Amino acid sequence: MKTILLTTILAAVSLTPAVSIHAADNSTRQERNFIVEGNKLYRDKKYADAEVAYRKALEIDAMNEIAQFNLAASLLRQGTSTGENEKQASQILGKLASDAENMAVAEKAFYNLGNIAFNGQDYAKSIELYKNALRRNPDNDQARENLRLAQKRLEEQQNQDQNQDQNQDQNQDQNENKDQNKDQNKDQNKDQNQDQNKDQNQDKDQNKDQQQPPQQDKQQPQRQQSGISKENAEKILKAMENEENATRQRVNAERQKNGAPGRRQITNPW
Repeated sequence: MKTILLTTILAAVSLTPAVSIHAADNSTRQERNFIVEGNKLYRDKKYADAEVAYRKALEIDAMNEIAQFNLAASLLRQGTSTGENEKQASQILGKLASDAENMAVAEKAFYNLGNIAFNGQDYAKSIELYKNALRRNPDNDQARENLRLAQKRLEEQQNQDQNQDQNQDQNQDQNENKDQNKDQNKDQNKDQNQDQNKDQNQDKDQNKDQQQPPQQDKQQPQRQQSGISKENAEKILKAMENEENATRQRVNAERQKNGAPGRRQITNPW
């Protein structure tokens, strides 16, 4: 966008009957001479020397509105890094804008205050000041041109501020979404890690069960390898002995019943 520069006009007011609140007969020759001297130095861009001349005029008549306005103009032209000159000039112009009996001085005071506000990018304030200058002099074409420029700059400034607010809101929403996504991903990763650890523990337990059979399975082979127990073996042996005894008794009883054969005698040799 093309930058439109404002030319700040801070012309000193010449001491003439048309702009002076004092009649020429009521002002001293020395006072007039200091103002005339200051105007000449101002036109030669010797603003610090002009300031001195205007202050000398005000020492003679502190209420001289022309000297006050020209002093403010010389201060603004000098400028300072601290802004002290502008502050002092604004105070003088503000008083003249509200209290000056000379409408030409009041008009120029409002106009220069508008320029100060414009250069400080306070466009809303400069618009009101230019309007006040035009109320006192509708033929001030420079004030009218600066007014239109200030209105345009104010509109651009408001649009820029609105865009910045929208961008800031969008960035804030994006940051909030990022934080939410980050928290969600963190929770998801945490849940996934927990599920993985749970699955790993389950797999570990299953492998352990497969590698180490139950105690009953261990004892069963031992029983198969060792055969019958000692107690059962004794019972079986005792039963066998009882059965043998019973068989022996039964055989002996049958022999007694049928008669047992005698022992044979050995014959003598021939």
